[in-house]
Amino acid sequence: MLQVDHVSFAYDETSVLEDINLKVSKGEHVSIIGESGCGKSTLLKIIYGLLHIKVGEVYWDENQIMGPLYNLVPGEPYMKYLAQDFDLMPYTTVFENVSQYLSVFEPEELKARTEELLEMIEMTHLAQTKVRYLSGGQQQRVALARVLAQQPQILLLDEPFGHIDNFRKNTLRRNLFSFLKKEDITVLTATHDHNDMLPFADRVIVLKDRKIIAKDTPKNLYEHPKNLYIASLFGEANRIPINVIKSYADTKRRIIVYAHEFKVSEKSGLEVIVKESYYMGGHYMIVGTYEEQNIYFNHHSALEDGKNVFLNISIETINQRLNI
Repeated sequence: MLQVDHVSFAYDETSVLEDINLKVSKGEHVSIIGESGCGKSTLLKIIYGLLHIKVGEVYWDENQIMGPLYNLVPGEPYMKYLAQDFDLMPYTTVFENVSQYLSVFEPEELKARTEELLEMIEMTHLAQTKVRYLSGGQQQRVALARVLAQQPQILLLDEPFGHIDNFRKNTLRRNLFSFLKKEDITVLTATHDHNDMLPFADRVIVLKDRKIIAKDTPKNLYEHPKNLYIASLFGEANRIPINVIKSYADTKRRIIVYAHEFKVSEKSGLEVIVKESYYMGGHYMIVGTYEEQNIYFNHHSALEDGKNVFLNISIETINQRLNI
């Protein structure tokens, strides 16, 4: 349904995206991830028609999406874009903001639809509160419900939970992505938080150095990261050497290992010198050194600085990373 063909884009002379190709099916949830400045937000703005592209084309079904040189008001009626700044009416209530685009000639449907969306964002109790009195996170939730009230075919989300308190994010994620699946809405989410993506995306696009460097399911990307950059988008990760016996000869390979995949041993394994221990709640994240590089691993307790420990990895993890 959505097709991005050979799109390149630059701000003045600074290239941001090069030869981007992407196809997204109807109802599919795609996450776009990568380090800050890699072009995630720019790609969403191009798809929505906020930026003019000189190279490449974007289509939704058979309709070409044109940029601001062709449309006085950017965007198409079947597509909605939720950025990190919110276009709300501050002097009207939450209920009025969410219901603004619903038909006043069908008051029962308007009321039911608005109440459903307020329940989804967990703001029913604030329905009659004016938006100006809300926190930034509450305003972000209202902006989200307001966009969904317009029943878009495709929704573009740019860091949709950036202003929302941590204790409310998990519930809102589940509510939102379940709602979008039920409504069969196509979604592209630009995010730096793997919790927005791992449980909910059907597919993940990884951006780096102006290009798409990987496209796959979240599970495959996580379990078989092609490089340390991709793995680091999911959490602390390491690239370590291991010996592989092949055809009666030892060869050295390097594999990606996440911090939680190491097990500490007192006797044998990868010998590491402990530098620092960080309390993370359910565990400690330990920073050590091996061959003059930092190694990150988890442990149930803090370890003494300067102590020598050994790290082991399961055979299953090794085989998985070696694609055996």
